[in-house]
Amino acid sequence: MSISKPVSSDARRLFAKRLRQIRQLKGLSQEALADLAGLHRTYVGSVERSERNVSIDNMERLARALEVDIAELLRDESE
Repeated sequence: MSISKPVSSDARRLFAKRLRQIRQLKGLSQEALADLAGLHRTYVGSVERSERNVSIDNMERLARALEVDIAELLRDESE
């Protein structure tokens, strides 16, 4: 039996990377994104550093604030 890497941490890192990429493409600071999403700026920073296991509700809030489909925040562009 092999032990594989937890999928959740990979998904968390991918979400963090995509969140930062899209936020920067839209020219938003973490604070501006946090304001648009109704979240605290330190929360957005910790999500972008993969420190938080972000809830689906907050994923949706961030996607709406960025005006993208939530799936866009989980799209792996390296594949």
